[in-house]
Amino acid sequence: MSPFFVMSLLFGLMFGQTASLCAPSEYTIHVEKRECAYCLAINTTICAGFCMTRDSNGKKLLLKSALSQNVCTYKEMLYQTALIPGCPHHTIPYYSYPVAVSCKCGKCNTDYSDCVHEKVRTNYCTKPQKLCNM
Repeated sequence: MSPFFVMSLLFGLMFGQTASLCAPSEYTIHVEKRECAYCLAINTTICAGFCMTRDSNGKKLLLKSALSQNVCTYKEMLYQTALIPGCPHHTIPYYSYPVAVSCKCGKCNTDYSDCVHEKVRTNYCTKPQKLCNM
């Protein structure tokens, strides 16, 4: 092997650990309340992408520092509130949701993230839809 190839390979491996494809990504949330006449489609950003992980199957053979199960999660986020149209007066018509400002690879924090990947997810409206661009 040429020295250039070996150096390129080493650089790629080192750079690959720090450069992941974890970034804010556009996402549409569909929100409806039983009492309200409409479903609200909210365009927001969530953290999504690839983070380097190491398989934990060999955890008895490896040092703890060699294991990592990182996920793409929020580094910075803010909350916005939308008004669901067509709600009666006795119903609270507001819905607050997170907006990803920046993301990072790290441990999943269940205080503000869903750490379970569900195979089937329903994200649709059963009522007439209104679009909310934030």
